[in-house]
Amino acid sequence: MKVKFFSLGCKVNSYENDAVKQSFLNKGYELALSEDIPDIDIINTCSVTSTADQKSRQHIRKFKKNYPNAIIVVMGCYAQGNYEFISKEIEADIIIGTSNRDKILSYVEDFIKNRKQIVDIDTKTRLFKYEELGIVSCSENVRAYLKIQDGCDNFCSYCVIPYRRGKNRSRNKDDIIKEAKKLVNDGYKEIVLTGIHVGGYGSDLDSYRFSDLVEEISNIPNLFRLRISSIEATDIDEKLISLIKSRKNIAKHLHIPIQSGSPTVLERMNRKYTSEEFVEKLINIRRKIPSICLTTDVIVGFPGESDLEFKTTVMNIVRCGFDMLHVFPFSAREGTKAYTMPNQVDPQTKEKRVKRLLSLSKKLWEGYQDENIGKNVEVLIEQYDEKKHLLKGHSSNYLEVFIPSTINLTGHIIKTFYKKHR
Repeated sequence: MKVKFFSLGCKVNSYENDAVKQSFLNKGYELALSEDIPDIDIINTCSVTSTADQKSRQHIRKFKKNYPNAIIVVMGCYAQGNYEFISKEIEADIIIGTSNRDKILSYVEDFIKNRKQIVDIDTKTRLFKYEELGIVSCSENVRAYLKIQDGCDNFCSYCVIPYRRGKNRSRNKDDIIKEAKKLVNDGYKEIVLTGIHVGGYGSDLDSYRFSDLVEEISNIPNLFRLRISSIEATDIDEKLISLIKSRKNIAKHLHIPIQSGSPTVLERMNRKYTSEEFVEKLINIRRKIPSICLTTDVIVGFPGESDLEFKTTVMNIVRCGFDMLHVFPFSAREGTKAYTMPNQVDPQTKEKRVKRLLSLSKKLWEGYQDENIGKNVEVLIEQYDEKKHLLKGHSSNYLEVFIPSTINLTGHIIKTFYKKHR
């Protein structure tokens, strides 16, 4: 039988999708190619924004319509919070949430025999244990993603993920190291640490924290590069800063969400830092690692965000020395505190503020690129364009580099001088 896999959302979802995929391949199932009509469709959903909810619904309906004879399996964050709608309105065949993924294969085989809908949703998400899915290869050619934890305890007032994913729980360190070593032995040059709250790793362990894990993974022989997907400022300790500075194989790039630069908005968001604490942390990082690339996430139009609060955000983003911004308009999520907050910001104001920050981001990124022109960079080649005879890859500090070549050198490491691609 042929199985089609589809994943929405974050790299954690992609990782978990690959884990389920591997269980089917081990049992002799075939992956459906693009031209195939699958016997089984497995859809991993996302619920980080209302748009993600909408996309999840649309794709479930699309697969149901396009492959009417296929077994439709739905899992993930959207399924966790909307399983009744999916089971009754869309009538998917098998529905699980953010746990029990290790049961999907057996559920499919049960459904083949009995043809009865299966809904297995554990609603007590805050009691979830870490679900070990085995050694997984979630990759993009030469880059592999390594899941190290699940869940979140931050309870930001706009976010549903702590309710959908459950509490912060760290993966067993020995399992992480084992998988990392296998990835290196299999030829992956870059490992990206991923999770729902990556820097929260170890907060549920005794005397072992995220920076300790980074140190241990970076000690693995022949690992060319270790990259951190995203990390909260409160999780960056002096040891981590020292490791990034001193170790050549740890990427000189940190993605640190600020969400807002206004102290009053941060308070309403229930973020765990003040704007001044955040700015001081970023200035400290830049002072100790001048060449580092610093990127961030920003939410605009949070309930009650005034013109003054937005201007304060812009000012503090500049003070932080960010090089690139990922900008999102506030998305009201039912079930969160922010959903019922007064003074919701109108769409036109949100759009205007998004454009303002995207314009700033473009200027900041242009400036960072200009600062690096002519500098030596080591580039991990990720793609080759045969028509244009161009190699494409990234440097340690996240610069996208293009190198002319008549041969495909994907997976190779090339030293060159950085120049902007036109």
